[in-house]
Amino acid sequence: MTENLDSARSAAWRAYIEASQRLYTQLEEDLRADSDLSFADYHVLVLLSETPGQRQRMGELAGRLVFSPSRLTYQISSMQRRGLVTREPCPDDRRGSEAVLTAAGLLALSEAAPHHLASVRTHLMDDLDDAEVACLTRVFDRLGDRLRAARASSTTHATN
Repeated sequence: MTENLDSARSAAWRAYIEASQRLYTQLEEDLRADSDLSFADYHVLVLLSETPGQRQRMGELAGRLVFSPSRLTYQISSMQRRGLVTREPCPDDRRGSEAVLTAAGLLALSEAAPHHLASVRTHLMDDLDDAEVACLTRVFDRLGDRLRAARASSTTHATN
């Protein structure tokens, strides 16, 4: 049997889950109200805007978004219908495909970004001091590294 969390860890876990869900919901609502983009749309646009040529292989993009391949295909198809991205064959490997940011997608991102960043500041960052920001960064960088390594390890074991 798994050992229960002590009261301090249980309280931290519950506070994290409830606050993170409320934060995500608030950011999503603000983003949709200001731009008609979902949080997933926005994240895809940001990642593509930051890559060379504003394009990325679908598998790499799925990994960065922590999406299953089928979820990413659905997401990209939805965004493609709205003209935010296209999907093109990889120039170096015709078996693969890339998501490519369109001019309309870049415009949607540039119009949404100021409102989204204001929401992030209002609902999270403005309430934190520098030490808290540094602590959150350390905690979530370490957690993210560990979870990525565990996923990579489980994927490697599953394919062997």
